[in-house]
Amino acid sequence: MTGVVRTGGTERGRALVIGLGETGVAVVRTLAGEGWHVTVVEDAPSGTPRYAERAHEVRVLGAELVETPGGARARELAAGVDLVVPSPLVRPAHPAIAAAEALGIAVRSEIDLAAERTTAPIVAVTGTNGKTTVTTMVAAMLDASGVPAIAAGNIGRPLIDAVADATVAVESAVIVAEVSSFQLAFAREAFRPRVAVLLAITPDHLDWHGSFDDYVAAKARVAARQAGDDLLVFDADDARAAAIAARAPARRVGVSARAEADGCFRVIGDDLVFPDGRPLAPVAVMVRALAHDRTNALAAAAAALDVGARLDGTVAALGAYATMPHRVALVGEASGVRWYDDSKATNPDATRSAVSSFDSVVLLAGGRNKGLDLSVLAAEAPRMRAVVAFGEAAPEIAAAFARSGTRVERVAGMHEAVGAARRLARRGDAVLLSPACASFDAYPGYAARGDDFVREVHQQVMEEATSR
Repeated sequence: MTGVVRTGGTERGRALVIGLGETGVAVVRTLAGEGWHVTVVEDAPSGTPRYAERAHEVRVLGAELVETPGGARARELAAGVDLVVPSPLVRPAHPAIAAAEALGIAVRSEIDLAAERTTAPIVAVTGTNGKTTVTTMVAAMLDASGVPAIAAGNIGRPLIDAVADATVAVESAVIVAEVSSFQLAFAREAFRPRVAVLLAITPDHLDWHGSFDDYVAAKARVAARQAGDDLLVFDADDARAAAIAARAPARRVGVSARAEADGCFRVIGDDLVFPDGRPLAPVAVMVRALAHDRTNALAAAAAALDVGARLDGTVAALGAYATMPHRVALVGEASGVRWYDDSKATNPDATRSAVSSFDSVVLLAGGRNKGLDLSVLAAEAPRMRAVVAFGEAAPEIAAAFARSGTRVERVAGMHEAVGAARRLARRGDAVLLSPACASFDAYPGYAARGDDFVREVHQQVMEEATSR
């Protein structure tokens, strides 16, 4: 690097931050505080939440803000710095990233910068589905054991801010971070979690990564820099996670839904058990214990116990853990039909997992496809009473079930979808919003989509049921 000053083990020079979301501001706050000269590029100011507030903050911090620079200007800016930090979702083909990589300038994610700025143990959780649940479970198990835990990363608070919290306020804390494939793709130099949790890897975000192989390679970075005294907890039932684990440098332990999976955390009969078969906790202690709930609980326990959680604290946390919003969350029951919000299911594997928990389902699916193969949903057709397809991907959802004999109705939006599901469902059915697609064709995020579903269910189903 040129123009870089090393002080106290940290290199300082000129940095380019791409994106002025919450992560971008956190990076500016850290780098500017260390004496870096920081420039921020924001390609879409009008589409960035709280943009004016964030623009004011980074300017007060001394950063230069360049709005909608265009390709040539972005490449020029990258050529004049020592470090480029892309925010999550900034694509690898961004002109500034491409220019920096061509010139040999470091391109590093926020989680990579955070990792080199702390000595606190980090538990990093990734995979395609279940990341947020496992992250919050680990934090709850540690807290219940008297170990201070800070949940951060893709779950909400930027990891680089959590690192500052752990350093200044809670020196004994464990940082539990949900990390996405977008963040891991640029975690190239320093990201080494004390415990890495690698859940099942199935196709997702192919529109961003370009190929499934690149997506898997990004996920594999969670364990790439671990050493022999670190731990990798992995889904032993998933071929890709198991393959990554087989070549990982750290200690390894699997979690499995198979009772016969010796050497793994698993379920035998009515108990969650340790790898050697000793009971960990009764399944009955869990508030909800669907198949994926059990796997998530085992992964969380394996990670938490390795960084200081006690067995009694782990069991207590399992007994108190409430279902995360928009993840197969029961909205209500009327006329013998249960209504569930699983809006967080933004890929086909998540939807298939949710559907497999029920015997008879009216599925609400659709939204914006992320370049994924939706035809795999047809494997769950025997459980489907009907499918209600909505959003941009409605034609693809309908095509997925075309040869299955499953009834499919296409509708315009959520109001019509709930109305159709109410008409199609029969006593004993589960009506399940589990879209298999992103929400951005009609909503700012999956939570807004789920909230809209809940409103419609209450207005169209629950209120009428109580008025009879």
